[in-house]
Amino acid sequence: MTAQLTRPLMGHAEIRRVLPHRHPVLLVDQVLELVPGERITATKAISGSEPCFAGIAEDAPSAAYAFPVPLVVESFGQAGAILWLVGTPDAERHPGTLIFGAARHVVVHDRAHPGDVLTHTVRIDSAKGPNAFMTGEVRAGDRLIASVGSVLAVIREPDAL
Repeated sequence: MTAQLTRPLMGHAEIRRVLPHRHPVLLVDQVLELVPGERITATKAISGSEPCFAGIAEDAPSAAYAFPVPLVVESFGQAGAILWLVGTPDAERHPGTLIFGAARHVVVHDRAHPGDVLTHTVRIDSAKGPNAFMTGEVRAGDRLIASVGSVLAVIREPDAL
């Protein structure tokens, strides 16, 4: 039996055209599904070469290689930002710097490790002016890694920072 490969809706090059983030803080690899203004499914593959694992002692237990929860949430927020920015017509897009505003009601159900592929399912609850509120979940295969009650993304003009 041969696995059938599906081309992502957006790959790394397309994601770089939407997000200002770059290595090592660009934490979205592919967009698999995007319904503008509604939802996105995006992935982040975790490898043992992630900068967050640098410096871990050779005799450290497997638990030391749990992908940090703040990076899981940041990756989720970046997926949501893609959804928000792609779904906003250029005429309505606010100029400025994209900022992760806040996260609330994040429940961690399990930890992800090198070899896992995080799948973010993000929905926009509301987008008003330069602010967007999103909810969703993060999975690694069949395992629920996190439920995200609310993430706020904002765009602020440089002189407002």
